[in-house]
Amino acid sequence: MKGIIYDKETFLKVIETLNAPKNLDYQFLYGVYKAVSETIIEVMNSTEGYNFTPLNPVTVILYIINEYAYATLKLDKNSIYNLSNDEKFSNLLASTCADKYITNEQLSYKSQSYLNRFSPSVSTLSLYLNFILRSLESIKTKNQYNKLVSDMLKKAFSMGKCILNLLIDGFETEAFSTWRTLHENECILMCLIKYGEPIFKAYFRHVTYAIAYRKQIKSKEETDKIFEEIKFNMKEHDLKSKDMKKYIEYGYLFAIKNINLNTDFKLNFRDGVEKLAGLSEYSKVYEMSSEISHSSPLLLYSKKEYYYAITIINLYESFFRLEKIFEEYYKQNVEEKIALQYSILKATYLRQLHYIHQDFSNSFKIGPEN
Repeated sequence: MKGIIYDKETFLKVIETLNAPKNLDYQFLYGVYKAVSETIIEVMNSTEGYNFTPLNPVTVILYIINEYAYATLKLDKNSIYNLSNDEKFSNLLASTCADKYITNEQLSYKSQSYLNRFSPSVSTLSLYLNFILRSLESIKTKNQYNKLVSDMLKKAFSMGKCILNLLIDGFETEAFSTWRTLHENECILMCLIKYGEPIFKAYFRHVTYAIAYRKQIKSKEETDKIFEEIKFNMKEHDLKSKDMKKYIEYGYLFAIKNINLNTDFKLNFRDGVEKLAGLSEYSKVYEMSSEISHSSPLLLYSKKEYYYAITIINLYESFFRLEKIFEEYYKQNVEEKIALQYSILKATYLRQLHYIHQDFSNSFKIGPEN
């Protein structure tokens, strides 16, 4: 198998395109690059029983740049200069990069997967997620409430990308476990949107409580004041000291008017946040995901196809709910002509996502309460 080895001019153009650090010794690194490429090609040509893909010069260059940058990170200029003239270092660097390229790029462990990144069920949702995440990055938040919504949307859609990547790599139970965290995030966000300013204020205060509880506030006096406040509030709600952690995590729900503890909600996720968000129908699937997260036998002895299907179905359903929140937030924070671009994207691709979701649901007969 032959592979392309760039000449020095092309090598330097690639370096420039990659935005690599300008202070690296690229005269030295080009020599390493040639040695690594020749070694890889030789190994692939002499090894039988493997279907190697053609050498990817850019990937080889990236390995070399990062290995070299790491090796010289804490060295002064004189030491770096000496390394560039050290044949042992050059050989070690070349050997390490060749080993990593062959093992990670050609002989990487591949779990059985039902998807690839070009499958419409992945590529369409990926397109949507990338557009949304880039859009969120470009919007300047106007106040702390705006910022919290933006941050929670970013986290939710980022987890969506993470779940897709896990599914592509054949890690269905890990993807399903990640959906659990995504679902928690979306339920909190839906509560904030649904119940408005009072719960926003309470949520911010409980974030401070959590920071104090984890001993992340430097001032002992400030920490003591916060704990006095927590204890006072707990007494107001007839809570015992053993309930402190639950109060810190879920006590912001008390800010919702006309609801009562134990009658309307409890200080936990399923009977509290999830219920008040109106998503109790996902309680069973959330419980199953929790069992996976806590290394139950389901984690070890699970049917890959089932968890692949239940994950992608629930990921899509979370996405549909979050997309509605994003659309409203987006239209409120960008100019009308920019919002129109999103409307065009939505008209083009959201229908396909709904079709894909329906097809999965019909094929696997999986819904939130199944």
